[in-house]
Amino acid sequence: MVVKVVTDSTADLPPALAKELGITVVPLNVHFGTEVYRDGVEILPDEFYQRLMNSPRLPTTSQPTVGDFLQSYQELSQTTDEIVSVHISAKLSGTMNSANQAREQFQGNCRIETVDSQTGSLGLGMVAMAANLAAQRGAGIDEVVKETQLAIPRVRFFGLLDTLEYLEKGGRIGKAQAFVGSLLHIKPILTCWDGEVHPLERARTRAKGIDRLCELVQKYTPLEDLGVVYSTTPDDARALAERLKPFLPDSEVFLSQIGPVVGTYLGPGILGIALRGQTVGNP
Repeated sequence: MVVKVVTDSTADLPPALAKELGITVVPLNVHFGTEVYRDGVEILPDEFYQRLMNSPRLPTTSQPTVGDFLQSYQELSQTTDEIVSVHISAKLSGTMNSANQAREQFQGNCRIETVDSQTGSLGLGMVAMAANLAAQRGAGIDEVVKETQLAIPRVRFFGLLDTLEYLEKGGRIGKAQAFVGSLLHIKPILTCWDGEVHPLERARTRAKGIDRLCELVQKYTPLEDLGVVYSTTPDDARALAERLKPFLPDSEVFLSQIGPVVGTYLGPGILGIALRGQTVGNP
């Protein structure tokens, strides 16, 4: 049987792509006051960003329950006896904890292994895709876990933000706190490394920030995967993807909209890139 791959909705994989690849996505939750919505299931990105920008209070988020994972694992165990569950950094969310508890509580003949991607958004998506690629090649669960762990240091995520307001209010700012207080008319570029959000650079304008994203992509060529993410600016994302085509001549640069949970912290206007290359080491 083929190893099945599970991830969570912070992976920001395009739904059609996740379905095509056969990757199961367990949704996190977004809370607007007492209203709770499953990320990407009961609230979609465009509706979410409208509410985010018009809401007087920042929404909150929560991880999937142990029961949510158990349900997904149980359903998959009907068609496989090996599952690799790849999730957002444990330093950013309690999702890994829920997945680990579900693995321990699962009763059945299906072996489950969990992997902390040490990143989030489409960076996590890239790690999950690497796991799925190994599984589709026919690798067993130990080999899939190994290939997943080898992919983690080769995956990069860079985000050009309009503001750090949402990241700061949401308490996920991490080492990017160094940028706060000096951001008037400055566009921060952040990255995720070793499971935390780190400041990378400051761009004076959005246009210069986009140019810098292109330079960062070039740094990690040759590439195996490349995607562009956005929250509220699809035209900018399409234009950036077009610019990046020469760096991935044999494959398509795909677009993905950042979902409600990640969007709670990165906010409107973000434009980012995720890539999987052959370079290992710090950003």
